[in-house]
Amino acid sequence: MRAGPIGGVEVPVIGMGTWAIERDDRAGAVRALRAGLDAGARHIDTAEMYGSGRAEEVVAEAIDGRRDEVFLVSKVLPDNASRAGVHRACEASLRRLRTDRLDCYLLHWPGRHPLEETLGAFEELRAQGKVLSYGVSNFDADLLEDAVRIAGPGRIACDQVLYHLGERYPERRLLAACRRLGLALVGYSPFASGPFTSSPVLDDIARAHGATARQVALAFLVRLPGTFAIPKSGNAGRVRENAAAAGLVLSAEDVARLDAAFPVRDAGELPTL
Repeated sequence: MRAGPIGGVEVPVIGMGTWAIERDDRAGAVRALRAGLDAGARHIDTAEMYGSGRAEEVVAEAIDGRRDEVFLVSKVLPDNASRAGVHRACEASLRRLRTDRLDCYLLHWPGRHPLEETLGAFEELRAQGKVLSYGVSNFDADLLEDAVRIAGPGRIACDQVLYHLGERYPERRLLAACRRLGLALVGYSPFASGPFTSSPVLDDIARAHGATARQVALAFLVRLPGTFAIPKSGNAGRVRENAAAAGLVLSAEDVARLDAAFPVRDAGELPTL
């Protein structure tokens, strides 16, 4: 599977999200995550917020015996992101995930605690080997600049933001900032809903490639260097379908058609999920 760097590690461009996975049939969700690993989608993203930690427990079951295959990411809630709170939250996530380290640890969105405290705690966790890299989520370009200024060059691994065909605002300023600052852009909820998973243009391009509309949407989102996507599914077949999108190469004409059908719009307020 095609990969790119996150925090100095080569990571597949398509991984797996786990928002609300605890609501799925547990055995099916575990099978889906394992199917994703088998298909090469070894980037698994979760958070202490997801199901109040229950999603992390599902992930723990899925990666049991396979931890070294996984680029494992979790996120701390902003209310827990004081210097001491980050340490407590990280320890709790490690217990639920049944692991001794996270490959990347993110601040879930900007909050009331000073970034100096949060990033200072991340650095301490990194020094202890409990976190191998760290980053942020739902930061706009200006906040990202602040985070890099505080942490120092090369310390922030990624910014995880909403990115799908109907919300391409990261391409306006944020992606350029990520490239300039040397970090990855990870898109969550890459399918959104409605026309962003099915449309005449998507369907037509999919037929031409012998692919699905969802695969075309994913391939479009990860076509640019430094971009990643973490679709969520509790269905093993759908997870394999998503992973296979990493091998789909769109033509310049395909990209132009999708660009016209789903234009980049001005950024609104970043969501906080």
